[in-house]
Amino acid sequence: MAELRQPISPYRLSSLLRQEKNPKIALQLFLNPNPDPNLKPFRHSLLSYDLIITKLGRAKLFNALDQMLSRLKLETRLGPPEIIFCNVITFYANGRLPDKAIEVYDSIPSFRCPRTAKSLNSLLNGMLLCGEWDHMRRIFYGFERFACPDACSYNVMIRRFRVLGDVDGARKVFDEMRVRGVCPDEVTFRVMMEALCEGFRVKEAFMMKRDIKRVYRMRVSEYVFVALIKWLCKVEEVTLAIRVKDEILEKEMEVKPVVYTTLIRCFFGLGGEGEVKGVLKEMKRNGC
Repeated sequence: MAELRQPISPYRLSSLLRQEKNPKIALQLFLNPNPDPNLKPFRHSLLSYDLIITKLGRAKLFNALDQMLSRLKLETRLGPPEIIFCNVITFYANGRLPDKAIEVYDSIPSFRCPRTAKSLNSLLNGMLLCGEWDHMRRIFYGFERFACPDACSYNVMIRRFRVLGDVDGARKVFDEMRVRGVCPDEVTFRVMMEALCEGFRVKEAFMMKRDIKRVYRMRVSEYVFVALIKWLCKVEEVTLAIRVKDEILEKEMEVKPVVYTTLIRCFFGLGGEGEVKGVLKEMKRNGC
């Protein structure tokens, strides 16, 4: 990087940080933007903090990241948005440092920033990634002191029970959404039906697909159909998978290539090479 001869402004520093690919050089630039000791103390912008925190987090330079967070906490003139802490929580979770992720989450109010479901969801996702099941439960049910969990929060908790193979636990969380007035979304139904299929409770998965329209007055999207087909194939319920595929065609929805490739893979696995020819012909007929 070329030597900086003229004093730079906070705006120029942000531009230089964005251009610098090496996180260690970016850190030195952030810490010492104007080497001249006669200049007044440099006032870093919130954008500069955001850029350097992101670079350090992606590079897993966690000691330097801790240093930046400590500096940011002392910058009382700045009000960092919650998304910065959501990203930091994700960085620590990706580095398999769940305790650090929790520490950042707990410290958010000290940065003059309120906690909402956004940071909760980032932390829940991080704990799911790290396999911290007990922490997930404690965090989820302790959050009511600050705000209400949203559909995304419940989706992560349903995934928790699915990973643990606890279909009844996933169903309990799903039912709790209705009691608390949280409307499930497309992801909720997809994850729940996957959990039901994994637990060989296929009938309940089909009942849930029916309830999407009858009870929740929502359209069953192609993504829900595709997820159901993939998991039906996984538990070798190929006949039911074909029935769902035909339902997509009846509704004049686009059949994704992944549906056909999933069916083909399943047929090969079950020794049904003859059925593969029919699937390939249908793929060609439908322009896949």
